[in-house]
Amino acid sequence: MPVRSLNSSVLKWPDRSTVDQAVRSWSQKQVQQQPQVERLGYFGSYARGNWGVGSDLDLIAVVDDSPEPFERRSLNWDLHTMPVPAEILVYTAGEWEEMQRRDDKFSRMLAREVVWVYLRKS
Repeated sequence: MPVRSLNSSVLKWPDRSTVDQAVRSWSQKQVQQQPQVERLGYFGSYARGNWGVGSDLDLIAVVDDSPEPFERRSLNWDLHTMPVPAEILVYTAGEWEEMQRRDDKFSRMLAREVVWVYLRKS
C-alpha cells in the first residue's frame, strides 16, 4: 500500500520494480502452497509501465484444473501481502488454451502484456 515519504505528508505509491519484486516473492509461496499452478503473472498498467497513483495490480494464474467455478477461484488466493490493491483471474489449463484459440481482444491483450513470473517446467 502507499507509504509516507519520510516525515512528509506526501504518499508515495509503489513503483513497478517494487510491485514486480513483490509478485515474484508472492508467487514462490503460492506454487509451494498450490502445486496445481502452471503459470503466474501480471498484466495491466504495471505490466505496460503506465501505472500511477491508485493503480491496482491485475494478476493471472493458470492451474491444472479446479472444481470451483471461475467466479469463485480467486477466493482461494491471499493477495493481502501485495504493496497495492490486487485482484486475480484464475483459469484452468483447458480454459486458457480455449481463450488463446478464440483470439479475441482480451486474449490478444493478454498475449501481448502478461509478465509471467512463474512457468512450471514440464
